[in-house]
Parts: sequence; structure tokens; C-alpha cells
Amino acid sequence: MADVPAAKPHSDRDLASMAEARTLARAARVAQAQLAELPQDRIDAIVDAMAAAVRQEVDALARLACEETGFGVYADKIIKNRFAAEQVHEFIRPMRTVGVLRRDETRKIIEIAEPFGVVAAIVPSTNPTSTAIYKILIALKARCAIVISPHPSAARCISRTAEIMAAAAARAGAPADVIGWMSVVTLEGTQELMRQREVAVILATGGLGLVRAAYSAGKPAYGVGPGNAPCYVHQSANVAKAAQDIILGKSFDNGLLCSSPNSIVADKAIDGALKAALTSSGGHFLTTAEAQKLAAVLVTPQRLPNPVLVGRTAIQIAEIVGIAVPPGTRALIAVLEGVGRDHPLSIEKLCPVLSYFVVDDWREGCERCKQVLRYGGMGHTMSIHATDDDVILEFGLHKPAFRIVVNTPTTHGSVGLTTGLDPAMTLGCGGHGGNITSDNISPLHLLNIKRVAYELRPAVAPAQRSVGQQASMTDSGSSLRPVVPERVRTLDAPTLSARIDTFLASRGIAKDAALVVGRDGSPSRPSPLVPSHPGDGPLGERAALPIPVVEVENAGPPVDFVCEDDVRQALRAGRRIRLAARAIVTPAARELGDSNDLFVGE
Repeated sequence: MADVPAAKPHSDRDLASMAEARTLARAARVAQAQLAELPQDRIDAIVDAMAAAVRQEVDALARLACEETGFGVYADKIIKNRFAAEQVHEFIRPMRTVGVLRRDETRKIIEIAEPFGVVAAIVPSTNPTSTAIYKILIALKARCAIVISPHPSAARCISRTAEIMAAAAARAGAPADVIGWMSVVTLEGTQELMRQREVAVILATGGLGLVRAAYSAGKPAYGVGPGNAPCYVHQSANVAKAAQDIILGKSFDNGLLCSSPNSIVADKAIDGALKAALTSSGGHFLTTAEAQKLAAVLVTPQRLPNPVLVGRTAIQIAEIVGIAVPPGTRALIAVLEGVGRDHPLSIEKLCPVLSYFVVDDWREGCERCKQVLRYGGMGHTMSIHATDDDVILEFGLHKPAFRIVVNTPTTHGSVGLTTGLDPAMTLGCGGHGGNITSDNISPLHLLNIKRVAYELRPAVAPAQRSVGQQASMTDSGSSLRPVVPERVRTLDAPTLSARIDTFLASRGIAKDAALVVGRDGSPSRPSPLVPSHPGDGPLGERAALPIPVVEVENAGPPVDFVCEDDVRQALRAGRRIRLAARAIVTPAARELGDSNDLFVGE
């Protein structure tokens, strides 16, 4: 028999990170229960206070992010921080996230907001402080507690952001521990956080491996697929503006946003004019040899951008690679003949490097943009620069991208900075990108909606009549109506008593045990899990039912949460589960536990 390799032991730091993840998740769950009970005005006051506090620190947080991570542009990080603290806040502020959201009088439906629960938020090093601001704001607006796992290389600036917002939330009356963040960060600790049963939903922003880990954690997750945004420039475009938009979008924070431009697809008719305009805007076209030299350093064997060049300026990248460029260069541009593994610079680059393609017309441009998106940007973002509305619509209809921004930088347009899209720092890529949604994520994605639905059409019992009667009614064209039986058969008392005894015996209950009779008249075992409280009866009260004391063997201390796995473990161990008075039992656990008579109350 082959030897099974031993599992890699966890380091002390891994164990500390995992323990911290558990502690934070448990504390957040306690805070979540309190936060969920706050009215709308209290929630809004907390969100307003956090936004106001962090607005005062956008400059300092931008500087801290640049110093800690070593990449990006200080001035651009200020813009991103302010965008999250101001524009995102202004967008979410009027949203109703507590109680009744809407009433549909025609359909007689009432929609009620219910917070998703504790959010595990993964924050990247590329946009650390702005993403933390954004995720904390939308989580608390939805009445969700949040635990942040910062990227290790940006832990200090992310933690400082969380500290500022947590202090402001506390001053505004938020429960303690409603915002938590990990101080000992490892991959194992982050995975432990995502797996915790107290966590209800995951907001994952980071590398592809981390997003896949989020989806495999067994929880609902909003992940973000990679971006590889193409920018198509049609012959009808304002060429000078298109060039300015592309260079601005690519150089913004040194290309760190996943919606940053990565490829230019230009019509042959405006190729020369566009190249001149790009050069005037700070673009520098590389020779074939220079492009190959850059690709050898920038693209790793795993077809990922080299971290050494991520978030650097075009001039810094040229110096590292050994390419001479003129002063003022803002982006390096490589002319390519195709897309894929044989053309390394056609991938997402996360730095101010662009690939450049020439096409005969918009139909060929359409296909080239599809190829670029398929090579690492499915479902994310692209731009089209044109004034021909028919061509713009064709791109909208046929491109596998869920944000197609028109005559604006992809970087700014995708997040809602220069367009009417919902302001957000987490952009869903839908089915094309392996995500559950194609939306820009907002507080509404962290809410579940309960619906109270009134009867519109009375339910009709199957008609009980003879074949002849049915044929007669059909022939006459009369509408079918339920037939009320002439006589209802009832059970006499001795028969009913005997059936009750048989039922009790099948459940292991003594013949003389107290019974509770349901509304349908059937007996059931009395449940200590339903306490007697006012306000639950048909007239606003609940009768106090006598509950017998049942001696239970082999049951441990009361628990306040039970999932299906807990029930299966109890079955394997041959023990019962004692439930606390307000225990939460998942539907699957309830079904399995009830069918095996596993639960006992306190």
C-alpha cells in the first residue's frame, strides 16, 4: 500500500491567524444580532458617521497605502478613497434597508428587508483603503457585521481604515465588534474565516486563486473575475478624446484597477491618427524587440503579471526592463498580431502597458475584442469609442462583457465615477466570468428579501362528482365548482383514542404523556422549543400550554446554533442535541433531526 503523504503542519503564525478568525467571526455574529434590530434612522446615522470620519482621512490613508505597498499613485489613491467615502456614500444613503421596502398593492405583496448576516470581506493590496471603505459602508448599510481579511502586504493601511470607521460607528451607537479585522493574516487564516459557520456571505476581491477559494468555502460569495479590458476605437470616434481617455484610464493609479484598459483595437481608417494622438497623450510605442524584452520580464510562466512591475509607472518599468523611453511617458504600447499564449502581452497587465491591434472594420474589431476578453476578462469591462450608435449597440448586443462604457475611460466608467453605473469597487462578471451576478455590488446584494403575499385567487378543491355529472357540466358549458360532500365521516372517541395511543407508542412516548393537538386535529409531541410568549396567537396572544418535563439521557449542554453536519455527527455518536431557548436550526438540520427524534429543549 502506498504511503499517504503527511499533511503539511501549520506554522505558529497560521494557527494564530486561524484562532483570530474564529474569535472575530463569533464576536461579529453577536454584534450582527444587535445591529439587525436597529431602525433605519440609526443605521443611516452610523453609516453617515463612518463616511464623515473617513472623508477626513482620505489623504493620509492614500499616503499610507502607497508607502506600505510600494505601488500606485498617491494622488489617484486620494481620488479612489474620496470616491468610496463620498460618491458611494451618496448613492447608498437614500436606500431603505430596514423593514418594509415596498408594497405592491396590485399583486398584494409586501417586501421586507432581512440582512444576509456576517460578511467576510477579502481586501486586496491593489486598492486597499478604497475597497475597505466601500465594503464597510455597504455592509453596515445592509445591517451586516463585517470581518476583514486584509492582504498581508497592505495590512497596516487596511487596518487603519477599519479602525477609523469602527471608532466612528461606535460613537454613533453601533454595537461593539460590528467591524472586525484580522491582525495576523495568513492564507490559512483567511480560509478559516471564510469557512466559519458564523459567516453568512463572502465579498472576495483579490487574485483568481483567492476568489476560487471563496467560492469553494461552502458559502454564498460575491467574487470578482480578472479584467482584461479592450478599448475599441471606431472610425467615427473623436480620436483625440479616445486617446486621452485610454491613456488616462491606463495610467490612473498605474493601472491597478481590474477594469483598467489593457488593449487598444483600432480601425485601420484611423490607425495613423490614433497612434499620433496616443503619443501626444504620453503613450510610447515599443519596437518589436523592445516588446519581446518587456514581455519576458512582465509575464510569468504562469501567465500572470510579474509583481515586481505591478503598479509601477511606465518610466519605472522601462528602467527595470532596460528600455529607453522619453520623459513624460505615461504608458508603454506594444503592437501585437494576435491574442493568446503566443502573445504574452495580450493578458491583463496591472501596470501602464497596453497592447495594440489594427482591424479592417467594426466587425473584425468585434471579434478581436471577444478574443481579448476570452483571454482573461470574460464578463468584466470594455469600452467603445464611437459616435455611430448602430455600431455601439452591436457591441452591446454581442460582447461578453457586462460593463460596456462609451466614450469614457474603462477605469472610471466601470465603477460609476464617470457614468451612471452604480458606484462600486466590486464588479460582478456574471456567468461569463464565473460570478453569481453581473452587477456592481451594493448594499442590496447583502440583503435577503422576505415577501408577504396575500391570496389573490382562492384555491379550489378538486370537484368530487360522477363521470356523468362532469360530462353534463362540460356539455352545458357551465363553469366547474367544487362539490360539497353531503356527509363527512367522523371517528368516534374510542377509535380516535386508540389511534393516538398507537401514534405515541411509535414515537416512544408514554400513553399518559401530555399532548398538543395541532390545528388540523392531529396529535403531536409537545415541544419545549416553542416558549409561551404573547403576541403569537391569532388574536395577538398565545395560550400558555403545559409542557411536560422530559428526562433526556445522553444530551450535552444547550447549543444556540445547529447545522446539518452537527446533526450527522450527533447521529454517529448516538447522542441527542439539547437546544437553547432561542436556538437557530438550519432547515436541513431540522428535517434530519426531527426525523430521528434528535432534539430536546432546555
